Amino acid sequence: MSPAPAVLLIAGPTASGKSRLALARARETGAVIVNADSQQLYADLRVLSARPTPEDEAQAEHRLYGVADAADAWSVGRWARAVTPLLAELAAEGRPALIVGGTGLYFTALTRGIADIPEVPVAAREAADEAYDFLGEVAFRARLAERDPAAAAAIAPGDRQRLGRALAVAETTGRSLSDWQSETRPLLAPGTYDRLVIEPEREALYSACDRRVGDMVRDGALDEARALMRRRLDPELPAMKAVGVRDFAAHLKGKVTLEAAMDSVRQATRNYAKRQLTWFRNQTPDWPRA
Repeated sequence: MSPAPAVLLIAGPTASGKSRLALARARETGAVIVNADSQQLYADLRVLSARPTPEDEAQAEHRLYGVADAADAWSVGRWARAVTPLLAELAAEGRPALIVGGTGLYFTALTRGIADIPEVPVAAREAADEAYDFLGEVAFRARLAERDPAAAAAIAPGDRQRLGRALAVAETTGRSLSDWQSETRPLLAPGTYDRLVIEPEREALYSACDRRVGDMVRDGALDEARALMRRRLDPELPAMKAVGVRDFAAHLKGKVTLEAAMDSVRQATRNYAKRQLTWFRNQTPDWPRA
């Protein structure tokens, strides 16, 4: 059996200094930096997601950064399937790993587990949506109860999205969503990793968020937004929902001034950081703080 990897999880909100800390530790220890940020997966979002620069990547090995195309929607399950063999590879080589990011569900998958549910085809999701429209919630919930009584009982009234997903999963895979979720197990065994949350004082964090927006514009955020616009991708794709994409696109279309777009991105970035802070405080209360 391969030895357990020496793993440090570094979590925290955007603009908190996670990448800077990871790079310093990687230089000291020779560790590999592994991405746990859902936006930094995308090759199209180097600037807009504040991905490590080429200069940073030259100082330490970085993995799972810029590995996805904007047209390709990655889920937490897909990230988990990518990171699992990577960590096994590093463990076999005796190399430490620093898993760094702000996507809370990725850390949940690592430490608590997440159901490895197959991707549900778009056609199945659309069929469930049409059935909901035709049947109404009461009859739709009754239909779901025939396939997945636990989900039908647990999903809150009015939560159309979760009801539809539960039925689509059951009808596509032949197994209920509840069955899939019952097999949840953590990707990392207890005792094989250390944890750290970077939690700056809120005013300092917001100031860093504001500075980052100016840096992004200087470093080419408008060019990235323009390139994405030219591709005419589905606006519901994860990459197209990244902070800044829609606001800068609106500026490039002549709908708002650059300063107005930047103000909007500053506010959106602060809001995002606030949500991340709240998530980590609620979901990782026993993790050490820095």
